[in-house]
Amino acid sequence: MSAERDLTRLVAGMRPELHPGRYVFATVDGPAPAGLAPVATVAESEGLTLVVRQEEADAASLAYDYVAGWITLRVHSALDAVGLTAAVARELAEAGLSCNVVAGFHHDHLFVEHARADEALAVLNGLAERVSRSSV
Repeated sequence: MSAERDLTRLVAGMRPELHPGRYVFATVDGPAPAGLAPVATVAESEGLTLVVRQEEADAASLAYDYVAGWITLRVHSALDAVGLTAAVARELAEAGLSCNVVAGFHHDHLFVEHARADEALAVLNGLAERVSRSSV
């Protein structure tokens, strides 16, 4: 299946999926500690950012201050597609929800406040439904 670039099809077909568990952002100097299985990493000049399950961070005594729910947009978005991140961020912002986006090769991954993850999922499903109805 080829990656989608059309914004209407991307939003209408995003099929957001909430992963079970709680995820945190932590930073380390050097490589990730042994035994961790990060779902995402970002190398910055200040250190390596890790997105890991909260229980893994606790077991490794990593400091964090943000606990997130992880939502994957199941549509296969092209890396050069324009507007999906903006559309999703705008909709979540209007609902007062923060969002941290990580793009993978096949999908976009959203990290939202864990306590409001179900609400974020409902907002995203509502957006997809509205766009789907308006494009018919």
